[in-house]
Amino acid sequence: MFDILMYLFESYFDVGSYPDSDKLSLKLSAAGFEEEDIHQALAWLSGLKKMSATDYPATINRSGARCYAELEIQRISLEARRFLTFWEQSGMVTPVEREMIIDRAVALGRENLSLEKIKVIALLVLWNQHEDLDPLIVEDLLTPADSSLLH
Repeated sequence: MFDILMYLFESYFDVGSYPDSDKLSLKLSAAGFEEEDIHQALAWLSGLKKMSATDYPATINRSGARCYAELEIQRISLEARRFLTFWEQSGMVTPVEREMIIDRAVALGRENLSLEKIKVIALLVLWNQHEDLDPLIVEDLLTPADSSLLH
């Protein structure tokens, strides 16, 4: 499913959004993606589209440190949770955006999501929330976690 999410971002980033579910399903099928993966991705995207900053209490922006629930700890790797904390403390995401990322990660129903997968989720959440994404943010999210080993 993550392949589909990256495909959508790469294919529709410049356009600003992707087609409606029926057209998107046909395009993804024509691109060679499996029907089950397409269905899961469309359901996940539907949940993403319904998200809004107003769904979260305004006090979340003034709260202290984020403590993760047991389910969140099971679903999101320690490295990915550290990344989210760093990004929030650096001002790259707001507490509400962090919560949206966590929500979409938990919605996948998978255990121990890696940093790379959380970055894809963060990319799509931010893309869904902002018309223009800072190129440095996009680059950071698309850069593999171990890219320092490449130099």
